Amino acid sequence: MKKKIIIVVLIILAAVGIRYGLSIFNGIKSAKAMKNRKAPQVITDTIKETEVIRTYNAPGRVTAKYRVDVLARISGYLQKSYFKEGDFVKAGQTLFLIEPAEYANAASVAGADVNNLKAQLDYAEKQLARAKELVEKDYIAKSQYDNILSQRDSLKAQLVSAQSRYADSNRNLGYTTVKAPVDGRIGIIDVTLGNYVSPASGPLTTINSMDPIYVTFPLEADDYNTLSEADGADNSNRKIELYFSNGQKYDLDGVQDFSDNKIDESTGTVTLRATFKNPNNQLLHGEFVNIKLYSNKPVKTPIVPQVAVQENQAGKYVYKIDEQNLPQLVYIKVDGQSGDNWIIKDGLKLGDKIIVEGIQKVMPGSPVTIKEK
Repeated sequence: MKKKIIIVVLIILAAVGIRYGLSIFNGIKSAKAMKNRKAPQVITDTIKETEVIRTYNAPGRVTAKYRVDVLARISGYLQKSYFKEGDFVKAGQTLFLIEPAEYANAASVAGADVNNLKAQLDYAEKQLARAKELVEKDYIAKSQYDNILSQRDSLKAQLVSAQSRYADSNRNLGYTTVKAPVDGRIGIIDVTLGNYVSPASGPLTTINSMDPIYVTFPLEADDYNTLSEADGADNSNRKIELYFSNGQKYDLDGVQDFSDNKIDESTGTVTLRATFKNPNNQLLHGEFVNIKLYSNKPVKTPIVPQVAVQENQAGKYVYKIDEQNLPQLVYIKVDGQSGDNWIIKDGLKLGDKIIVEGIQKVMPGSPVTIKEK
């Protein structure tokens, strides 16, 4: 029994030894084959520059050119509204009626005061004219004339004050009809009819202007500087395309006509603004969209042929030839296309040599036979 165990152990050891020997033999054979394998032939090309109209994509938000809160300018009960929520209104259109009786009565009293003082002043002017004739003939004392003159002047001052009160009361009466200050689309009524309102009550509703309309968006500070340097003095009125969240393009192009004068420290971006025509009211205040900004002038930019670019989970990459003429895998960032080329944003520069054909047989760091394009 013991003899059989020894035999089995010897057989196992022999098998392991044979397998190990074969493994070493195959490794030596593979290494020899790799050493004798001819380096794959590849075709290289040099990174060049071309002039392209640069584009920049960014998220944007639609903003009304005018966003106006409609407020009560006097106190009173809200009696009527003359619109439906969501209506389009014109500047000067009546929106609400605040109970006018109190203000109408005040205007009537103030008007009566004006008329009364006008009558008194008219009588005083006649008295003064007669007194002037009499004092010139010494029929009355100069002091009596001065007293009549003083009464006339006092009535003139009282009339001016009464006219101001009358104008003010009419102004308040006018405020009982609350009117739209701008053209636009009206929102939800925040204070319903029957409530007592005052200037401190807050907005009755809000109007957003619709046409034209703004879109604000951020741009990376580096991209903003590149764009500004490229366009030089022509640093405004750039073409803007707008895309909705579903990818659909808005029919009308906009114009980038404003940029902020500072960089947002928290995001490292500059806020820009574009103006769009909105004749069909398709763009709504607060809506999130995507925009594409075009430079006014072409920019010299390095490009790489699309056939040279591969992609994996880490991103796009190329094989760049290093100083020892060995291929090295280099990841790149692109910024759109120009014909059959990718526009390079990062990873390659003018003059770099890359492999454009024979990529399938290339291994990073392994020799290749280079043939320039």
